[in-house]
Amino acid sequence: MDLREFSLSAERLRVLGIIVSRDGEQIVRQMYEAPIRRNLYSASKSFTSAAVGIAVREGLLSLDEKIADAFREELPEKVPDNLAKATVRDLLTMCLGHDRGWLMGEDRPYYRDRNWARLALAQPFPYEPGTRFVYDNSGPYLAGLLVQRRAGTDLVRYLMPRLFEPLGIYLPTWETDPYGNTFGAGGLFLTIDELHRFGELYLAKGNWNGRQLISEAWVDVSTAKQAENGGDGYGYLFWRGEYNSYRADGKYGQFTIIFEKKNAVVTLTAESRAAGDILRAVYDIVYPQL
Repeated sequence: MDLREFSLSAERLRVLGIIVSRDGEQIVRQMYEAPIRRNLYSASKSFTSAAVGIAVREGLLSLDEKIADAFREELPEKVPDNLAKATVRDLLTMCLGHDRGWLMGEDRPYYRDRNWARLALAQPFPYEPGTRFVYDNSGPYLAGLLVQRRAGTDLVRYLMPRLFEPLGIYLPTWETDPYGNTFGAGGLFLTIDELHRFGELYLAKGNWNGRQLISEAWVDVSTAKQAENGGDGYGYLFWRGEYNSYRADGKYGQFTIIFEKKNAVVTLTAESRAAGDILRAVYDIVYPQL
């Protein structure tokens, strides 16, 4: 694969590294800066999606559960009708019913209420759940919190034997809320190689070295279009993309992109203010060479 044209864009866009694998073999590993564990930002959400899928398989929760039942202690005194209708599934699709995003990065350090579940559920729910895509950290945070409560441990320790250790990921750092609960909407720190193995796991339908870490059914449903978002669609905390691809997608250009038709995974880390241009370069320069 000839990456000379991509490298010109990479320097301008502050891409830090790119890994490409096809048919189970790594064909490109180009680092523009030393690979260290970096904040994946919202690409962390896709790991929370995996945690929910594992928890569903283990019988810890159901996507059809009502949020009002799962978070009784955090409900406002008067529960809005739309909140009463919302289910765990709505936590995963950015269609929870809020009219703006809550628990966003620029807001979290300034909240006076340390109970972020109560804070998120106290906000207006003007939309019926499942009807309007609004990018919002509340859903993935609550989904991750529910897994933690049912499992009796934080997301890192829950995923260590089930996902991280099998992938060769050892005790990563993950942002927490003020009470020490893992913040499932962001803040997971991994290397580009660790993120790439996660992408390869999904390409392999959840099977890693003969062990089914995530059910194939969950991989399929969570990466399929579950919500219209004005673009290619959104799954369960995965973005849909061009060429029938899907991806974990984080701020400033943290991506692992799965191209099933090419049996390929492309993973990048970056410090870019133009992450959309990075995706464009992958679609226009890298994909045609797969």
